[in-house]
Amino acid sequence: MASLKEIKGRIASVKSTLKITSAMKMVASSKLRKAQNAVAGMLPYSTALGGILEDLMAPANVDEAYFRPLPTEEPAKVALVCLSSNSSLCGAFNSNVLKKALAAAGEYKALRYGVTIVPIGKKISDSAAKAGYGPFRDYSALCARPNYEEAASLADRLVAGFLAGGIDKIEFIYNHYKSASSQETVREVFLPMTSVEESGRQERDLIVEPSSREQVALLLPKVLRLRLFTVLLDSAASEHAARTLAMQIATDNANELLQELNLEYNKGRQQKITSEILDLEGGAAQ
Repeated sequence: MASLKEIKGRIASVKSTLKITSAMKMVASSKLRKAQNAVAGMLPYSTALGGILEDLMAPANVDEAYFRPLPTEEPAKVALVCLSSNSSLCGAFNSNVLKKALAAAGEYKALRYGVTIVPIGKKISDSAAKAGYGPFRDYSALCARPNYEEAASLADRLVAGFLAGGIDKIEFIYNHYKSASSQETVREVFLPMTSVEESGRQERDLIVEPSSREQVALLLPKVLRLRLFTVLLDSAASEHAARTLAMQIATDNANELLQELNLEYNKGRQQKITSEILDLEGGAAQ
């Protein structure tokens, strides 16, 4: 059995850790509320803009390059845009993205495709580099504080690479925010786009001024930029939710451990006092 001094030291250590986890939970919870508001504020605009574009997405209105199929005569080149956090202590948030990213890369490599990972976040960047996919450009600031201008710049670079033929397929791999206690690691195709025939959407007979093709040319880049920015906001909300939950669990475990240590300390102290009393009684009897 540990001495009272050792137990007392452990109690002090657990109390110190408890203060840290409680503070981190409060900070993560506050950031989560802001991230939720950002996503909620973005969704109506994103949905409306995407709906307008879908109504105009007849084949004649869109550059065919956006629907380019994967090449068959030579290996395709795939870019996986993977989102993580810059720091740890958020449960399986980062490891889930890494597992799905490496699994996706393995699938494409089995088909002899060229695979490039575009990591957004220090954790996925470090892990992917260890797996042999580095070095990478630093996009860590994008996951810490999602910024539309920087997201739009990255989206434009990805689209330009796709249209120029340097990339044949682009996927997002990130944690989708479902609720404060649930996040789902997903893979989504960014490019090529899905045609009207493939999606099953019905073409609408609309009169558009100046023309549907001009409107699509104006809206399409905005929608693609907005899609990447929305993914960044979604991933950020998931990170804060995962960290809030992880710190809540850590805090609960610390409280339980503290109760056990206090009980053990009180038992040990009681035994020591009882032992001292018995020694005094034995000395008096002599």
